[in-house]
Amino acid sequence: MRKPRDIDAELAVLAERAAALKARRVTQLGELVIASGADALGADILMGALNAAAAEKNDQTRSQWRQRGEAFFRGERKRAVAAGAPHHDPKAGPDSSPDAPG
Repeated sequence: MRKPRDIDAELAVLAERAAALKARRVTQLGELVIASGADALGADILMGALNAAAAEKNDQTRSQWRQRGEAFFRGERKRAVAAGAPHHDPKAGPDSSPDAPG
């Protein structure tokens, strides 16, 4: 004779797994915010930027963002920096901006 399944126990295990996955996703998203430097922005600015990104329908813009994100994850931080935004190296001297002569 077959052993009856404890469906309530199986559902509880699945709920625990779902909660763990959700917690891991939230943690990873927080790590992305910190790694990108966006944690320096106010919550209202970050939320506005994320809302604009989520609502963006232009495939070319999304493709550019995807390329910059892929470059970031490959470790190519200079290419991932927004076009026109100078990359500041805090280890370098005060006159070592990318636009500085020489």
